[in-house]
Amino acid sequence: MSDRGRIDLRAGATPLEPSWSERREAGVEPVRAVPARSSRIALLGHCGTGNLGDEASIAAVLDNIASRVSGASIVGLSMDPEDTTRRHGIPCFAMRQRVFPFEREWSSAQHPGGPQGVASKLKAFIKKTGPLFRVGNAVRRGLILRPAQFIRETAFLLRALLLLCGLDMLVICGGGQLLDWGGPWAFPYTLFKWILLAKCANVKCVFLNSGAGPLDAPLSRWFVRRMLAMADYVSVRDRASGELLRRIGFRGKVRVVVDTVWNLRLPDSARQAPAAAHAEGVIGIGPMAYGDSSRHWVDDDRGYRNLIASLAEFGSRMLARGYRIKLFSSDIWFDSRAIADLEAAIRRNDPALAPDRVTCEAVSGIDGMFAALSGLDCYVTCRFHGVVFASLLNVPAVALAPHPKVTNLMEELGLGEYCVEISRCDAEDLATRVERLLANADDVKARIGRQVAIFQVQLTRQFDDLFLDNNEKEAGKKE
Repeated sequence: MSDRGRIDLRAGATPLEPSWSERREAGVEPVRAVPARSSRIALLGHCGTGNLGDEASIAAVLDNIASRVSGASIVGLSMDPEDTTRRHGIPCFAMRQRVFPFEREWSSAQHPGGPQGVASKLKAFIKKTGPLFRVGNAVRRGLILRPAQFIRETAFLLRALLLLCGLDMLVICGGGQLLDWGGPWAFPYTLFKWILLAKCANVKCVFLNSGAGPLDAPLSRWFVRRMLAMADYVSVRDRASGELLRRIGFRGKVRVVVDTVWNLRLPDSARQAPAAAHAEGVIGIGPMAYGDSSRHWVDDDRGYRNLIASLAEFGSRMLARGYRIKLFSSDIWFDSRAIADLEAAIRRNDPALAPDRVTCEAVSGIDGMFAALSGLDCYVTCRFHGVVFASLLNVPAVALAPHPKVTNLMEELGLGEYCVEISRCDAEDLATRVERLLANADDVKARIGRQVAIFQVQLTRQFDDLFLDNNEKEAGKKE
């Protein structure tokens, strides 16, 4: 591969790169990471799962590249190619050999509940046979499933290599890409194999503002170290992610830039002035399936029930104070049952409640998310990108943090006092924080607006440095 645009990955480059704002203040121009005119680009992200934060990451990167690289031919690599093509209008390919039916599995509408089917009962009965079942299952895995899986994976890798041979660049889009949810053979292996194949095909690889962690398994850490060492450009969305990469042993350059969704182009409907305010205020609540053992990796059903009960009590308090409630989340399938559970709990607390006082918003995409946020006085969310989406519309948010990344984000926005760990959710405390936020809404909104503008400047400069050629940069400066 040509050295043009190659990032310095010397083993001695151990300190984290300064943030883009720090580099500018120091008078240091960022190093361009990639050729200016790569026109055949693949965007890889763990999207197609119903997580609108991941979808917005793809949308933001797609729009920013297309506006800077004329005639770019862009394809997607996704968990659900059909869903990604429908949402983003680009040809898309599966990033794994099998496509998991996320909408079917996670949407509460597809699981009305009820007695188990005959197949489920038969499976449960067979499991009761104990050692005989375990021996038979081990034989089946060793003699049938594993060999078949190896053959399918080999065929998949060959198809992936053929696809990559027609590309100039592979961009791993933002979001929480560098983690081992599902084990080492899920996210870490998937990214590792694509980066390895890309380098075999002489394709430049860019990790763009990814989040990192948790990375608990030694094999996951090995995969991540090796894939980052092969990349031509690495940036993470916060310092905590960069520090984690150092702790697991990566010694290449790591730039710290904010999450790419901050530079998402808002839909025209979101740019319009909001409709006339209702006589009563509106509070949005985005519950999360945190601890729900049927779908969340934290097995804490009691904690999940406590979370729903606390949010329901909080909702009842807000209703008693004259507010209406809108229920929706930025993870439209995974959190759908939590939304249904929360609505049911609120109505159990107040059986006489009018139907229009609490509504479940039908959010199916990014535009729908912004429509649901429009006109809110406050949004209570458990999601990182729930905070981002709300802030882009200058809607103040109170966060229930399931992960330090949410706490760090709220502190970076200057809203640390409006964030609490999700496991410590308490209705009275939450109501107090929301009322304090509403009382200081003008100051909070001004703070959010200033910080969002800073984030967007950082991202604009990053995309310019990555994808604009020198002539276009000079033209932009003269204008």
